[in-house]
Amino acid sequence: MGRGSPSPDARPSNRTWSTVKRLSWPSRMPVDPYILLLLGTVGFAALLPARGVGAEVASGASTAAIAFLFFLYGARLSTREALDGLKHWRLHATVLACTFLVFPLLGLAARGLVPVFLTQPLYQGLLFLTLVPSTIQSSIAFTSIARGNVPAAICAGSFSSLVGIVVTPLLAAALLGGSGGGFSPDSLVEIVVQLLVPFVAGQLLRRWIGGFVARHKKVLGLVDRGSILLVVYTAFSEGMVQGIWHQVSVVRLGGLLLVEAVLLAVMLALTWYGAKALRFGREDRIAIQFAGSKKSLASGLPMASVLFGAHASLAVLPLMLFHQMQLMVCAVIAKRRARDPLEGPRESADERAAAAA
Repeated sequence: MGRGSPSPDARPSNRTWSTVKRLSWPSRMPVDPYILLLLGTVGFAALLPARGVGAEVASGASTAAIAFLFFLYGARLSTREALDGLKHWRLHATVLACTFLVFPLLGLAARGLVPVFLTQPLYQGLLFLTLVPSTIQSSIAFTSIARGNVPAAICAGSFSSLVGIVVTPLLAAALLGGSGGGFSPDSLVEIVVQLLVPFVAGQLLRRWIGGFVARHKKVLGLVDRGSILLVVYTAFSEGMVQGIWHQVSVVRLGGLLLVEAVLLAVMLALTWYGAKALRFGREDRIAIQFAGSKKSLASGLPMASVLFGAHASLAVLPLMLFHQMQLMVCAVIAKRRARDPLEGPRESADERAAAAA
């Protein structure tokens, strides 16, 4: 793909732009309201953690909620849209490389910050953050605001979520190993049972339930978020009972925020200038930047609960902080990109093919 605009197949339809309007973020977004709900859930777990029988009930409900969550993910993902997105394979390969190669390499490099900036448990959470897939909704919204390639952002986020169900646990097994705060190879079996099997079941049943899911997406969206809140409550309750929060100080949290700010800045720069070096057009570069620099809280929290067990609370803390940070920073960048002048006359298909070669 050359410097010009994306191919006709990748241009948004009226239906696509109608969807994007519903997904777009408000012009001012200092704090994601859902983050406030998550923080409130953490506070509730700190005050009233689940213990004894209550902990067993919460753990069972959390397990069921995670399975149902990934069943819905499978039911929502359109296989046809994913296959259509293969036409723009260079862009999707670039996003996947950023998400599952560059991010983890930076996470491994951060190992040198232990113990000066990060404790070992916080570093493990940071490394896990770099392994989870990209977001879907926020990538689409910010790409739309910045006047980028919205269909590419939709496909890129979908591909990343699909690949992440398999790749994230494998990367965690390879990079975290037995030192992952409770992570063990047996967790891969739990991943298959709790995440992959429900996801595949959702895909297989999509033909019959896809319409129902689409018609009730608002209600099911509340179920999604409620399930994640339950996962957070269960994880942080276990952390409180085991006393692991004594390992985190205000100074350590400040160090974590600084490290994550640098990580986000590096990825935003690499995705933008790297895509330019690869001769992608402006609209494609915008999609690559927003899809390739972000991490999914919705996918990461359930995975961490399965992978880390009682240690999941510290494992998801870096992801929660990074999620809010990426929303705030990308909101500013998207509005600035929207004011950029559009590129000159579009190149012909032959010119784009020559440039790509």
